[in-house]
Amino acid sequence: EVDWFSLASILFLLMFAPLIVYYFIMSCDQYQCSLTDPLLDLLTGKKHLSDIWNRTPMVTYKAAAIYSLWVTFQVFLYLSIPDFCHKFLPGYVGGVQEGAVTPAGVVNKYEINGLQAWIITHVLWFANAYCFHFFSPTIIFDNWIPLLWCANILGYAVSTFAMIKGYFFPTNAKDCKFTGNFFYDYMMGIEFNPRIGKWFDFKLFFNGRPGIVAWTLINLSFAAKQQELYGEVTNSMILVNVLQGIYVLDYFWNEAWYLKTIDICHDHFGWYLGWGDCVWLPYLYTLQGLYLVYHPVQLRTDYAMGVLMLGLLGYYIFRTTNHQKDLFRRTNGNCRIWGKKPEYIECSYMSVDGTKYYSKLMTSGFWGWARHFNYTGDLMGSLAYCLACGFEHVLPYFYIIYMTILLTHRCIRDEHRCSSKYGKDWKCYTAVVPYRLLPGVF
Repeated sequence: EVDWFSLASILFLLMFAPLIVYYFIMSCDQYQCSLTDPLLDLLTGKKHLSDIWNRTPMVTYKAAAIYSLWVTFQVFLYLSIPDFCHKFLPGYVGGVQEGAVTPAGVVNKYEINGLQAWIITHVLWFANAYCFHFFSPTIIFDNWIPLLWCANILGYAVSTFAMIKGYFFPTNAKDCKFTGNFFYDYMMGIEFNPRIGKWFDFKLFFNGRPGIVAWTLINLSFAAKQQELYGEVTNSMILVNVLQGIYVLDYFWNEAWYLKTIDICHDHFGWYLGWGDCVWLPYLYTLQGLYLVYHPVQLRTDYAMGVLMLGLLGYYIFRTTNHQKDLFRRTNGNCRIWGKKPEYIECSYMSVDGTKYYSKLMTSGFWGWARHFNYTGDLMGSLAYCLACGFEHVLPYFYIIYMTILLTHRCIRDEHRCSSKYGKDWKCYTAVVPYRLLPGVF
């Protein structure tokens, strides 16, 4: 059943999330990234909504062509070129990999080739920028708002298609979830792993491509625009490109590990992931770079080094924490964490088909400090992106505010599932590891 609070939250997001994205992008385009000036203009009657809307660039044939080619190219890389990176990159896991067991007991196979797609895409980008000059490196920034409408069209189209598919031709009917509430089903999804054919998995493709591959290209385009406008690229822009580039590369290097995360293992595919990956991610996760085009910030060397150290420390905690859990799972606890044999709690659970499974929850290493300490590292990195932009405007700090809300909510969602899944074993685990994110605090 869908409780009233969940339904109210979903209706709020469906109505206002697209407006939030538009407001942020419009504020940069028309108000130099001020979030208060548009509201003041409207409240004082200086401008009307129609005035702001009429100044907003609409979708163009050029933007539609760019976006269509982009998505088509990423589909081609995803489906047509089997991964070859795992053959020559030590430690990289690519190629065909198995996902986690679904609630219906299904184990899906995936072609892991995101790193390869990222490399090919960026090699072509730099080849064009320095050799071929088919298009300007500022092409993304120059068409930023028209591309927003194209991204919205794809986001709504794929979300609607996923819902129709869940009703009429699901990939696996036993892994569908119907609440009877149209808005909830549209938002959170019906199918667990919607697919077309054997290999095109909606979740894996839209979570990683085209949004995350584009993330670093978008930042590079912003840096190119800064160079074009001011004759230099500031150290703050370089920091944002480097720190977010590390995050993106980490995602693709560990794409096989991503198959075990909450997005793939628990979330169904609906508007939340479909529209979110097409619009919310590429447009709001890149606000720092966009802001720095309008407000170039040259940081003091000591401050810039502090931001860099915070970002790298956050990344170290994020990656090390995830690596500890991955190592623990792969070896079934027969490994060493911080030089010691890991401690854990034995758990059991049952799938919907009645099969009993056994699991172990680690209580040592970073996982003994907090139940989601990887999120703590993620938040430290997110804060570093924002601090690179200085303190003149609130807009670039939206990311850390959003990530704090998102990851805290994800903690609660994950723990609600674990409590239902493991029962009394989960209570034993939380007694041993009492904190969620910050040891001694929360």
